[in-house]
Amino acid sequence: MEDTSAQYIHLVHHLIEECLLFNMSKEECMEALSKHANIQPVITSTVWKELEKENKEFFEAYKKKDREERSSTTSSSNRESEMEITRQRIHKMLLDSSFSKDSHDT
Repeated sequence: MEDTSAQYIHLVHHLIEECLLFNMSKEECMEALSKHANIQPVITSTVWKELEKENKEFFEAYKKKDREERSSTTSSSNRESEMEITRQRIHKMLLDSSFSKDSHDT
């Protein structure tokens, strides 16, 4: 059970990193993982908070950059296409993860 929990946390961690690559906010990431990976927002939030503790300087810079980008004139269609790419990547990672798990079970 402990190994499975660690793997799940690692998966959530990895998916959060993917969200960060697409400049998603914590709230957007929680929504995306809930919708596309069936991960409860409280779990995403908890893992995100731990990552913030471990990488304080990174997240401070990330939040600053995010605020600046959101205040500029970023088109909503750009954000929507980024979200779609993220959704596809999350789906692929989940498939890869389940394939990897299945191959280890046999």
